[in-house]
Amino acid sequence: MSDQIKHECGIALIRLLKPLQHYQDKYGTALHGLYTMQLLLQKMRNRGQDGAGVATIKLNPSPGTRYISRKRSNGSQYLKEVFQGIFTHFEDCTPEQLKDGEWLKTNKPYTGEVLMGHLRYGTHGDNSIETCHPFVRLNNWITRNLVLAGNFNLTNVDELFDELVQLGQYPKERSDTVTVLEKIGHFIDAEVERLFKWYKHDGAGNEQITEMITENMDVQRVLKNACRKFDGGYVMAGMIGHGDAFIMRDPNGIRPCFFYADDEIIAAASERPALQTTLNVSAKFIQELKPGHALIIKKNGGHEVVPFTKPGKKRSCSFERIYFSRGSDKDIYVERKNLGKHLVEPILKAVDYNFEDTVFTYVPNTAEGAFYGLMEGLHEAYNKIKADQIIAAGGKMSGKDIHALMAKAPRIEKLANKDEKLRTFIANSDTRHEMVSHVYDVTYGIIRNGIDTLVLMDDSIVRGTTLRDSIIRMVSLRLKPKRIIVVSSAPQIRYPDCYGIDMSKMNEFIAFKGLVDILKERGQESLMQECYERCKAQLELPKEEIKNELKSLYSEVTPEEISERIAQIVSPKDLPVEVKVIYQTLEGLHASCPNDTGDWYFSGDYPTPGGNKVVNKAFVNYMEGLDVRSY
Repeated sequence: MSDQIKHECGIALIRLLKPLQHYQDKYGTALHGLYTMQLLLQKMRNRGQDGAGVATIKLNPSPGTRYISRKRSNGSQYLKEVFQGIFTHFEDCTPEQLKDGEWLKTNKPYTGEVLMGHLRYGTHGDNSIETCHPFVRLNNWITRNLVLAGNFNLTNVDELFDELVQLGQYPKERSDTVTVLEKIGHFIDAEVERLFKWYKHDGAGNEQITEMITENMDVQRVLKNACRKFDGGYVMAGMIGHGDAFIMRDPNGIRPCFFYADDEIIAAASERPALQTTLNVSAKFIQELKPGHALIIKKNGGHEVVPFTKPGKKRSCSFERIYFSRGSDKDIYVERKNLGKHLVEPILKAVDYNFEDTVFTYVPNTAEGAFYGLMEGLHEAYNKIKADQIIAAGGKMSGKDIHALMAKAPRIEKLANKDEKLRTFIANSDTRHEMVSHVYDVTYGIIRNGIDTLVLMDDSIVRGTTLRDSIIRMVSLRLKPKRIIVVSSAPQIRYPDCYGIDMSKMNEFIAFKGLVDILKERGQESLMQECYERCKAQLELPKEEIKNELKSLYSEVTPEEISERIAQIVSPKDLPVEVKVIYQTLEGLHASCPNDTGDWYFSGDYPTPGGNKVVNKAFVNYMEGLDVRSY
């Protein structure tokens, strides 16, 4: 993605099922859990650039001893800082102590059997240390402590906040994380009180009751009650003070979650390849957590997957497949290649099937998977053309001519390389634009000036600013192609997201800007005003009844018209090169990613009622000139 956007966080949960000494004896370190967590987070570092955190819980602690430990960082080297801070606690240990699992658990922090890790992208607002997960809700009752981390955004935080107030709570802020923490914490309290009264009535003593609660807490019941009104996309993990743990996935499966279990370890994470690499296991042994279900791990090590809410239609985020998740997942890799293959025909039509005068490349690196699929499709198409020429020759083509024809291939090159070390902090806008154009280096001498068409594949185009200010300007000035065709492996991004990605303002979408330009050019501003009035009226309805009114505006123009206008927007005005933009179709997206149908960014079909409310609110904000979050 040439335009950087912030997106879903990464989450990891580990439960060690054996005593720490077992891992010392088998793997050579009693800190096996920490090293596993470190690697797991390292393999998901693409899911967070604003901060990280790790927390651990020790099983069966003695009263008066520390059993919950947490370390967070929002520094530039967040993961390094977190684990450096953790491992400093072991620097004064003797070699004998480091090999003694029981001694470490008794005397050192972060030696718990239950571990949680989180990588954060700050989608909105504050990126301070206080906003880094995990969050902790402390209590003197061991069974009432809660450590929580998540990959989520909820569309109805205000509604949930009001419920907390009605319950008698006095939350310290309105953030979705604190609201969720307190919501789940409230029902943990309720479950503890229910069990306490039950066992007290049977005549059990207080200390005995605490032990009975740790064995019999109904975590499924807690989650059913706490999450009943959640609207959004989420994966949330929690550790309860006495050692129960859980990780749960929203009913539409919007956010990803996978887990693995054997007799030594149970581990869950946001991405399957991270688990495969960290645990050295095959994909067939890793399970996807079903939508609306929770993986619950009890203090005694038993685990089960159970529903906590009614599962809905699975609408997993297609942006995970296009861009966010690492392409090392076998399914995602194949799907990205398919996205490229579905663009072969419209590209060849755009260049009039002229392979000789067309050069194909990609930028940035995240578009590489789709580009491989495009390459395969181009070779297949060219081979068909060559075969047709041989057949048409009716046997009159010489062997030399056939050999020369078969040797022809699409001109596929690596022409743009990003200079990751270059930063542009210069305030003067003209100078900054000049610096931005140098973020990429190019390969010279491949493009024939004024002759070749350059086809440039991107995985998605959100704002278009990097295309206009950097990429197109760079290749135009340095490579001097006859024209540039920019290809997006994703469809036009038309609607805001409210489930985890930092895309909630209409004026940030270049497709929306193209739509507005066309309507204004046609003198149809009244349609926007009418849509604005309908959106305002919709916001007065219960969210379950709200529909996406913005769709009506997009129905006034064709996708091709918007693409043409986007090409004009991203074309530098001072450069004569012709620019064309080709987008993936919704049909191509669904054919490429058949099992992940969450396409609301492109189609406006939101998986939860809150999504329709958000899109209408986003358009109202735009019309009223408000540069604010729409949920």
